[in-house]
This record gives sequence, C-alpha cells and structure tokens, in this order.
Amino acid sequence: MYSKKSLWKLFLLLFAVCIGMGSLIYTDYLVKKLKVEERENVMMWAEATTLISVADTSQDVEFLSLVIDNNNTVPVILTDESDSIISARNFDSEKMIDPRYLKKQLGMIKENNNRIVIDLEDNHFNLIYYKDSTILTMLMYYPYIQLGIILLFILVSYLAFSSSRKAEQNQLWVGMSRETAHQLGTPTSSLAGWIEVLQLKHPEVSITKELALDVERLEKVTERFSRIGSKPSLTDENVVLIILRTIEYLKSRTSSKVKFSFEHGAGNSVIIPLNSALFEWVIENVFKNAIDSMEGSGELNIKLTETDKNAIIDISDTGKGIPKSAFKKIFNPGFTTKQRGWGLGLSLAKRIIEEYHRGRIFVRTSELEKGSCIRIVMNKGKY
Repeated sequence: MYSKKSLWKLFLLLFAVCIGMGSLIYTDYLVKKLKVEERENVMMWAEATTLISVADTSQDVEFLSLVIDNNNTVPVILTDESDSIISARNFDSEKMIDPRYLKKQLGMIKENNNRIVIDLEDNHFNLIYYKDSTILTMLMYYPYIQLGIILLFILVSYLAFSSSRKAEQNQLWVGMSRETAHQLGTPTSSLAGWIEVLQLKHPEVSITKELALDVERLEKVTERFSRIGSKPSLTDENVVLIILRTIEYLKSRTSSKVKFSFEHGAGNSVIIPLNSALFEWVIENVFKNAIDSMEGSGELNIKLTETDKNAIIDISDTGKGIPKSAFKKIFNPGFTTKQRGWGLGLSLAKRIIEEYHRGRIFVRTSELEKGSCIRIVMNKGKY
C-alpha cells in the first residue's frame, strides 16, 4: 500500500517536472524567435535613422519616420561615436528625466553587447543600443512562474488530501477504539466475577491467580481503548516500575528463549508526568514488536537514562533489523511485515508518545539480521 502511494507521489512530481520542462523548451523557442524579430525591427529602425540622418532625399522621409515611430516595444538608445546619448525610446518616461537613469541603462546594455552601428558620411558613425522588450522579458520568466504554480498546486492538493485522510483516520480510530472498549467491558466484568467465585470456592487452585492477572490486563486494555480520542490526564509516575511491571507480565507469556535485561542506573525511581495506562501500552507494543522480530528467541535489552529535561528509553533487540527505507514507515498505520496483524501497534505508540505526551519515538539504530534499537524520549516537565 505504501509503495503504491510513493509511486503515485513520484508520478505527480514527474508530471509537474515534465509540464515545466515542456513549457521551458517551448518558451525558449518563442523567446529565440522573438529575439530575432526584435533585432530585425531594430535593424530597420537603424536603417531608417541612417537614411534620415544622411538626408537622402530619394527616400520617402514620411515612411522612414513611420518606421521609427512604430517601434513602441524595444527599448533603444541612440548615441554618437563617443557614446554620448542623442535620444532614447521605450524606457520609463518618468525616470528618463534623470540623465543618470539612461547612462545606467546604457551601461547595462553594453554588458550584453547588443548594438548596431550606423555608418554616416565623412567616416562618422552612430550607435544604437537595444535591450529585450518588456514582453520578451516577461515571456522568459513565464515558464518558471508556471512551474512554481504547478508545484504549489500539487503541494496544496497533497496537504489537503493528507489532512482529510488523517481526519478520517482519526475518526475511524476513535470509533473503533470506543466500540472495542464497549464490547470488552461486559465480558471482562463477567470474567472478574467468575474468578472471585472460583477464589472463594477453590482457593487451593493456583491458576486463578494467573487468570486474575489476565482479567486485570483486559481491564487495562479496555481502559486504553476508552481513552483514545480524548486528551488523557497526566500524573507523576515512576517509569522504572512501569517497565518492570511490563517485563514481568511478558516474561510469563513469551518464550523462555527471550532474555530480558533492564538497566536503569543506580536509582530505582525516575518520575515523569504521564498516563500510566497508555504509556504501559506503548512499552508493551514496542516489546512485542521486538519479540516478533526475534521470532521468539534472542535478547531484549532496555536502558533508561536521564538528562535534566528528559527520560530516555532505549529498547534494543537481536532480531531481523529494519531497512533504512522503513525507519519512518514502521510507525504508519497499516504498515506490517507480518502475515497476521493490522500494523497498528507502533502507530498507536507514536500517537500516544507524540500527541498525548509531547515526546518522541523513533528508530535510533538498526542493522539487518543483527537487531534494532527504538528510542523513546519523554519530557520530565509538564507542558
């Protein structure tokens, strides 16, 4: 599913680039063609100016004047052989009052070497300097503007679709979570009642203690699902105890070939504001994902460290590892490498840590066939 989405995004990007490149190529063709036409127009303007300057009475002066006057687009400057400005056309009329403006324009045109020499009598000559017309300049920038608009449209469309999809996912998650909590509530209460009956009538049966623990876990699961969609209250909790409790619960329900180790420094207390029911869910999901990656055999190492502002939990396994291309994808809803499962465990973990606790969860390191390390960073201060 995610590979198809990536291909679709790539297709949209390539489509935009193709449109932009096509526009650039076609516009470049038009610009070159217009440049040739503008130079021909300036040549006609220069020839007409030459004929009038030499007072060739055999020419139709009125027609020549018309040729000169018809140049209303190409900016031109007429100078003598020493580059003293004689006249200019098609520049900003208000700025032309200032002589420095035309001198500056002349200097800029000289850099591009756009000039035509007008031969006069007695070995004298004038020079016509010209630059691209405003229309031609605008046409040169048009494809870049067009490409920018296309990319902006794609970006806005992508953000709009992503926002809409995320809103739909949130509504679906909240609905499913609350319905799950509602469906679990009745049988869980019933099981709790039957266990109490068993403990009263048959206190010698040790299995009832384990059943009681599982019912307690079901009650926690019900509580977790009921909290999805609403902002949970945070209280100061000891992270060390939560992790130890989760390890003890999973030890009796996983293969004996999975070895747990927990390093948390000299102290047995790291207090941070959190919702214990949801945070324990995160730890449990990350642990289960690591155990699945190891296929029921390996080492699961947990390390808890502190800074002035954060509590940092590194959960390392000796499993199959995660390719770098999937470092972020593993937290997307529906992403899974297992044949069974919906791929929601790590996605829920990310939602709980980042949206409800303003923390961070990410793949710290991973090496294929050697293992991975998931890091959770929790704020020690309330927000």
